[in-house]
This record gives sequence, structure tokens and C-alpha cells, in this order.
Amino acid sequence: MAAGDLVLFEEFARELGEAIHDFSSHTYKVGLITSAVAPTAADATPRWGDYSGNEVATGTSYSAGGPALANLAWTEADGVATLDADDVEIDQDATGFTNARYLIIYDDSDGSDRAVAFGDLGADKSIQSAPLVLRWNTDGILQHTVNPA
Repeated sequence: MAAGDLVLFEEFARELGEAIHDFSSHTYKVGLITSAVAPTAADATPRWGDYSGNEVATGTSYSAGGPALANLAWTEADGVATLDADDVEIDQDATGFTNARYLIIYDDSDGSDRAVAFGDLGADKSIQSAPLVLRWNTDGILQHTVNPA
């Protein structure tokens, strides 16, 4: 996995088939964790609670559990379904964390906080001297070709 790539948890595909996730009404968040635990696509039944014990320090610009994804929306064009949201910016904080290594996208409305995807930030990231901006690919967070040629 290259730094910056989002990887879907394998369990997410099953959960979609069971209609557990509802991107039109649920709140999805982006939690940040340290390198103390490295998520993998094959993690069994991934939940935010599996990773939150390694969450970065909270403070004035990062709250426990991470920020919610804003303007989350599915679109479809020419047989390609895309899930997208606004980029996430965590403000600079001179006393904030210095060790964010992975992001975890999870369903905060689900009682189990089921994890959807994770991303490797490539190295420990700090907000002490600059904000941390999570920019989603121009193709969105998730893209699927409905009718491949």
C-alpha cells in the first residue's frame, strides 16, 4: 500500500451486502491513530474500538474519535459509483499531536462503530506547526465501476 491510499476493510464488503452501512443517514468519522498498531484489510470484524486505544492525543483541534466527514454523498455517472466527502482539515495546535500515522474511517452511527477503510499517512504527522489536511482523491473516497467494459 502506498502512502495516501485508502484500503477498504474486507469485512466492509460483507457489511454492505447486509445493509449495515447507510451513507445517506449515518455519521462517518475519521479517527487518527499512532503507529503502535498497523491496520490491515484482513483485520477480523474491524471496529473503531480496535484502534482507539492508540488514538493520537486529543486537544483543542482534535477531539476524541476524530472529525465527522462532511457532505458525504454517493453519485453515479456512466456506470461508475463514487462516494465522496469534503476534505478534512485539523487545525494547527502548538500543543497538539505529533504522531498520527494512520487514519480510520468508521461508522459512528453504528452501535459497534464498524470500520470502513484505513489509510497510511506515510510517516508520523504533526499539527504543532501546521494543520493536517486529509485530501480525498479527485475520484472520491471510494469508487466502483458498476458495468466494467
